[in-house]
This record gives sequence, structure tokens and C-alpha cells, in this order.
Amino acid sequence: MNLRDLRYIIAVADLGHFGRAAATCHVSQPTLSGQILKLEEELGVCIFERVGKSIATTAAGEQILAQARRAIAAADDLLACAKACRDPMVGPLRLGVIPTLGPYLMPFILPRARHAMPATPLLLVEDLTERLIEPVASGRLDAAIIASDPENAALEALPLFDEPFFLVLPDDDPLARRASVEAEDIDPHRLLLLADGHCLRDQALDLCQHPNLGDDAMADMRATSLQTLLHMAAAGYGMTLAPGLALLDARGLPGNLTARRIEGPHASRGVRLICRATNPRRPAIAALAELIRNAIPTAFSSEAVLGSLENAFR
Repeated sequence: MNLRDLRYIIAVADLGHFGRAAATCHVSQPTLSGQILKLEEELGVCIFERVGKSIATTAAGEQILAQARRAIAAADDLLACAKACRDPMVGPLRLGVIPTLGPYLMPFILPRARHAMPATPLLLVEDLTERLIEPVASGRLDAAIIASDPENAALEALPLFDEPFFLVLPDDDPLARRASVEAEDIDPHRLLLLADGHCLRDQALDLCQHPNLGDDAMADMRATSLQTLLHMAAAGYGMTLAPGLALLDARGLPGNLTARRIEGPHASRGVRLICRATNPRRPAIAALAELIRNAIPTAFSSEAVLGSLENAFR
């Protein structure tokens, strides 16, 4: 047994295909298949069940894969630790970011990171929160920027900033005449939500705390991106929730939409950078966290800045 064989079975499990796994591992398919068969013979169990062209992981295989991922993460940590001992600021930093932050936060971050951390290029992966946490915990990502509690004891969360929520609605809506909106004033039947899996959807549910908001509200009007929700609102299908950074987009809001700050509990979200506390690139991750804090104005949540955001979309 060796680390190479463990990488082979992980690739097959992740890709669900021997050919694609072989290409990813830069070997021929017969070589990869043969090594996996030898590993199965050595362990005395089948890791994969092969039915025609379909591949399924066996119950024993699931347990072996979990151990294999830990072994590979430990081996990668060993290599990263050796590099970090030479200089933790040198080498790419694999960074995850959620879709409702990536398009709006990274334009602030990337130019500054290139200037302040030239030897630490950022390799970005955009995905939903639940699909970023495990890669960070297993070492496939060095860190991730999310806006909810990772709920994983192996991960450390570095606070970055609080991002206020705004209600985006047509400018002829009665609520648009107000300077700000209370959560209980939002009609749940008109609120457009992101699809399941987006933390912004969960935050909208927490914000409104309305018994009719959830699976029965706007059930047939959900989207996978904030931009789609904004265009649906501009087309007259309702209103939606937008985090503050999304309103700094120079292109502005589509159609006749305007934005009003939301008041009350859960009216903002805490953006944080998560990583493993044992990650040998921890100094580079901490430097990135400080860079992000400095890139986002400290007055971002102040009344003056919020007022300018609101006035920009009147």
C-alpha cells in the first residue's frame, strides 16, 4: 500500500469513473485499475462495486476512503509543513468562496492580494458553504470565505466583517417610501429566495421569522444566483434580499429596483475566513484575513456608508 494507490481510489470515488480518474492522476486506465485491484487484494475487501460501466462504493469502501482521505491530508500537511518551514508565505493558497460573496468581495481582494502577497497567489473555488467545509477540513482547500457558522470543531473561524442586508424591491412599492424596513413588514409571499443550499436563503428565513416563509412561499420562484433573483424582481415577480456588497456593483440594480436597509435582529451576516488551526500555511491565511479586513472599509456598517448605499439606488 502506498499514498499513490490511496490517491487513485479517492479520484475514482470523487469522479465516479476509472477513465477520468486515470486522466486526473496522469496514468493509463489499465495502470490505475490494476493498482486498485492489487490494493483490494491486499486489504481483502472490495472498495468499488463494478456493474457494467457504473461504479459504486461499497460499505467497506466508504470506511476505507474516509481513512484514505485523512492519510492523504496528513501527507499533504507534511509536505506543506516542510514548505511552510522555509516560508509559509510562498506558494499558492487554495481559497474557497461562496457565490453570494465571490463576485462582490473578490474584486476588492484580488488586486490587493497580488500587491501585498505576490508570492502567495490565490487559487479560487466558488461553491456552496456545505461543499466548501469538508475540503477545508480535509486539506483540499487551505481556507474558505463563508457567511455562516461552519459547525466543525476541526475548523477555526477568523472574523472578517459584518455585512448588512437590504431589501431590493420596485421603486413604486409602498415599502420603498421608507428609509428602512422592519423584517415583519416583508410579505413572505412576495419574497424571492435562492435555492436550497445557499446560506443567504437560510439567512432570509432567519431574518423574517415568518410562519408562512419557507417551502410554501414562492416555491416555484427560486434561483441559483443573486443576479437571477434581482432580474426576477425587476420583472415584477416580487422582492428579494441582498447583502450590502452586492449593491456596490458599479452596474447598479436592474430595471426600476431600489434598495432599503433592513432593521432588526438577523439584519446582517458575519463574514468569516475558515481554516484548520493546524494548517502550516496559517501565517499566510492570517495575513489574508487582515488584508480583507483592511480592504473592506471599517465604516462599511456605519450609518453614513449605509445611507450612501441607499441613496445610490433611490
